[in-house]
Amino acid sequence: MSRKIIQIDEEKCIGCGLCANACQQSALKIIDGKAKLISNDYCDGLGKCMPKCPVDAISFSDIDVTFKEGNNRNSKETHTETAGCDCPSSNIKTFDRPNMQPINLAHSPAHDISATTLEVSETVSTVSKAQTNLNQWPVQLKLVSENASYFDNAKLLISADCAAYAYGNFHNEFMKNKITLIGCPKLDEGDYAEKLSVIFETNNIESVTIVRMDVPCCKGIENSVKTALKNCSKMIQWQLVTISTDGNILGERSLTL
Repeated sequence: MSRKIIQIDEEKCIGCGLCANACQQSALKIIDGKAKLISNDYCDGLGKCMPKCPVDAISFSDIDVTFKEGNNRNSKETHTETAGCDCPSSNIKTFDRPNMQPINLAHSPAHDISATTLEVSETVSTVSKAQTNLNQWPVQLKLVSENASYFDNAKLLISADCAAYAYGNFHNEFMKNKITLIGCPKLDEGDYAEKLSVIFETNNIESVTIVRMDVPCCKGIENSVKTALKNCSKMIQWQLVTISTDGNILGERSLTL
């Protein structure tokens, strides 16, 4: 199959970096004063970089690509194949998960009653923990008001929307006692930096936790928050957490800008 990949005319390129900033896939970097495509796999072919180029140095061409097996980070990830535009963020994956077997009290032998009771107790305890920790509405970054009262003295969670589905204990570990904002840099128009800059500047924000997925396009939400933090005149502590597509925490960083 074939798909579109950007081509850069290095003679025209002036190394301004506007295309790299516009690329949510982090497929472009400025190297030796020129824009470079660092990987065909990262380019999604959507062309968000083209309108940003002031010298028309970017064009598209069709290249042949083949379906490929992914580089599994975890043995639970059983299959990966490239889909559609061959964008790494759209790779199709399946995971092996243990099946949860229901407890059948009616057929439990009498001598197993104590063990079954313990199982029921543990199950009830687990279910009781599965409660919402959402503290405000709306949660979509494009919909929130910059001067909403819940931002006062808030600990912010700014997350890729996929993260809550990938990580099973997302509510308890990340959302608890925080104001939650979600977005998808690949699907939402524009970026979030301008709006976040206003939120950081006009409110007393205690801390910011960024949760992103381990896919290239999720770099966009990380970059937007970092840009907003740099634009802010305040010192705000922030933390970055990366979630793998099979639902594990890959890494955490705590920094101050």
